[in-house]
Amino acid sequence: MRRSFAFALLLASVATPVLAQTPPATIGDRYIPAPWWMRDPVIASLGQVRVEIQANRAFVSASFQSVDRSVAEASRAAADQVRALSQALSAYGADKVRVETSVTTRPLYDQYRDENGVMRDNTRADRVARYQADASVNVTVREVRLIERVYATIVASRPTAIGQVNFNLEPDNSWKANLQAEAMKDARRRAEAAATNAGATLGRVKIIDPSGRVCQTDVLAGWPSYAAGGGQETTVDDIVVTGSRSEARMEYAAPPAPPPPPGGGAPSEAQIEAARLALQPPLQVMSDSACVIYGLN
Repeated sequence: MRRSFAFALLLASVATPVLAQTPPATIGDRYIPAPWWMRDPVIASLGQVRVEIQANRAFVSASFQSVDRSVAEASRAAADQVRALSQALSAYGADKVRVETSVTTRPLYDQYRDENGVMRDNTRADRVARYQADASVNVTVREVRLIERVYATIVASRPTAIGQVNFNLEPDNSWKANLQAEAMKDARRRAEAAATNAGATLGRVKIIDPSGRVCQTDVLAGWPSYAAGGGQETTVDDIVVTGSRSEARMEYAAPPAPPPPPGGGAPSEAQIEAARLALQPPLQVMSDSACVIYGLN
């Protein structure tokens, strides 16, 4: 008897969290609880906006390699190569171009053929033939109109390898706020058009939800459905969001030439201009949504 009573209590304690997570009603029920804002006629409007803005960040990397019998000489030669480039790029200022450099060194061992004829390294401390030093430079261009000249400067420095140029959009906080405001305006435009077409008049605001989740709740089914909105986004002009129109390509005056580093100089202006390529930053998409629920008259 005691075991049965204890088992029943255990079942009740296990079932309690499950009951707390049940939906407001079963799908298909005749009567479904509705939120307070549906006591009177309402219209829920989901504002959805998008804007295409030119990428404002660019990233590129390059590496220099040097091989020498002395580990110190190999490291020095690689460091001298990357130093010339880093000084040339640093002349733009850290607020426009940020440069990170590093140097790694590894031994190159004598090789031999094993019994199967496969070449293998003789990895013994006394069998080091040379040392290979790799100097890398990672460049972040924060003023994207400089990317053509920065890339040409890297090419003119004759590195061992150059990575792909990647672009990214880092929106300002003001851009996010402006886009959210446009989403609110879009919600009102949609609500006014829908009410007019239905022969009604838009009333006062009942709910403002910047996240847009209120408009994505399937109240009639009695179960919250947080799927993406089905309407198409309204395209906003970039000047409305950023305050100024993006230019596809803008020239920038060359900075003053830095002093030549020891062991080699920075690329000349003629070498940089000869290595220039067209690098147009792509357009990136920003989007936002907002839900506004109005009463109807």
